[in-house]
Amino acid sequence: MTLNLSFIASPTLDAQAAARHLATLYGNVDEEDADAIVALGGDGFMLQTLHQQMNTGRRVYGMNRGSVGFLMNTYSDVDLHGRIAAAVENTIRPLEMRATDAAGLVHQALAINEISLFRQSYQAAKLRLSVDGKVRLEELICDGVMVATPAGSTAYNLSAYGPILPLDAQLLALTPVSAFRPRRWRGALLPNKVRVSIEVLEQDKRPVNAVADHMEVKSVVTVDVAESSEHTARILTDSNHSWNDRILAEQFLQ
Repeated sequence: MTLNLSFIASPTLDAQAAARHLATLYGNVDEEDADAIVALGGDGFMLQTLHQQMNTGRRVYGMNRGSVGFLMNTYSDVDLHGRIAAAVENTIRPLEMRATDAAGLVHQALAINEISLFRQSYQAAKLRLSVDGKVRLEELICDGVMVATPAGSTAYNLSAYGPILPLDAQLLALTPVSAFRPRRWRGALLPNKVRVSIEVLEQDKRPVNAVADHMEVKSVVTVDVAESSEHTARILTDSNHSWNDRILAEQFLQ
């Protein structure tokens, strides 16, 4: 099966060289004419590409020419048409962030991996957590907290000892970063249809920043997080190493 492919690459020398090589082998069409976009780089570049292709309906197939590469397939220049034709497709719904800063300005952003809040200074953050308008944790003293999607559960969420979620799980992970009080609170698994609201307490004394993937908002006062009902991105993984296979394998790593 012959496919029209569009090759894009991160700025690294390896990724750029791979893009030129593959374009010579398979041709290279404009993104709007492609059956699939082939992204060459690391996980950061893949996230950037998925954001750019949000709601376009275009499928993205990544190959690792960068660091980490959990979101990427193994690089090979052999039978790329066949690999993509046989690939497993997953649809990703990002999180929507609505953050209000100390000046009263409202910032909105999408996150494929997670929305995180972090202390801005030497003092721990003090946060109040609500789910669908009901306060669930009156006071959390911590370095930060995040809401992670299944797609992002193996990223920063995992580093903070959050749970790994299968891609088709209708769940979100609410995970603290270095919780001091309550000391034994390890987070929560939430249905993906809820709205999480985070209020920063003592904001002048304990300033907090919010991050949605690559966008940062400084000195936030409140942050609302919910799964988007309007935005989607399409990602392809090799049939012999699907995303769910990768997530399952990650849970048995020693």
